Amino acid sequence: MKVLLTHTPQSRDQYYGSRALGELRALADVVLHDRDDPLDSDALVAAAGDVDVIVSDRLTPGPTAIFERLPRLQAFLRCAVDLRTIDVEAASRAGVLVTRAAPGFVESVTELALGFMVDLSRGISRATLDYRAGRMPEVRMGRQLSGSRLGIIGYGAIGRALAAVAAPLGMEVLVCDPHVTVPASQGRQVGFEVLMAESDIVVCLAVATAETENLIDAVALGRMRRDAVFINLSRGNLVDEAALAAALAEGRIAGAALDVGRAPDQMPSPGLARLPNVVATPHIGGLTPPAVEAQAFDTVAQVRAILAGEVPKGAVNAGDWSRR
Repeated sequence: MKVLLTHTPQSRDQYYGSRALGELRALADVVLHDRDDPLDSDALVAAAGDVDVIVSDRLTPGPTAIFERLPRLQAFLRCAVDLRTIDVEAASRAGVLVTRAAPGFVESVTELALGFMVDLSRGISRATLDYRAGRMPEVRMGRQLSGSRLGIIGYGAIGRALAAVAAPLGMEVLVCDPHVTVPASQGRQVGFEVLMAESDIVVCLAVATAETENLIDAVALGRMRRDAVFINLSRGNLVDEAALAAALAEGRIAGAALDVGRAPDQMPSPGLARLPNVVATPHIGGLTPPAVEAQAFDTVAQVRAILAGEVPKGAVNAGDWSRR
């Protein structure tokens, strides 16, 4: 079997790792992408003309054309959870299997959420930047997490993990997710409007879909209290960035922390990130060795399953897989 790993050299080091690459090479003939720019459609077709499996990083798309132009391709494995840039219907029509990696980043993103919560509540980044600039930071009253109300939008794996961390800290947990039933022991399930109005800290962890596009808009932000803060660890698509920027600039909410946004690779938009009441990180929620290796080794296990003639875990269109 011949496998194309689409990661650039930098993303291969950071988001795949040498151990997983070694395991993959033990299973198949691995072709590496050695340029610094991600592969676009034409470049992907050129690189994958004689491969059986593509193991794709999150920046490499899987549009309709590649499945039509790569007749040898058996499977397109995404080393990430998000499949929005892969045309799964086109892959299914061509008989190509599409898979996603398991979310091995739950603990990593949960810890970053906790860090954001502490930073926004105590002004750590703000004071640090002032000291570095030779200014005496303004001494402000902070918020204690114990006794505060945490609102979690989206009760998937990360939402559940965050709730489990917040409760022992003495936080009251509110949850909004119309697709699940939250046990009373894990938090109080409320509607979206109630969560936005009553939470001290709002953490967005909902899945990016057509229904959640711009979920956090001017109306939603207008329900928040002036001393409340907003954290986005999901996708930039869920936030109306102009509305968020206005709310922050006008002091209608106290602050925000962003690991994602609408800039390339889902990074925070620079205009938002430079606001003085924003804490921003460059989409590094899952960038820890355990999280990266979990997803990379998941793709190795998927290749192993394909070699054995089995449907791998993470398959999303197994019933249409005919190129085997």
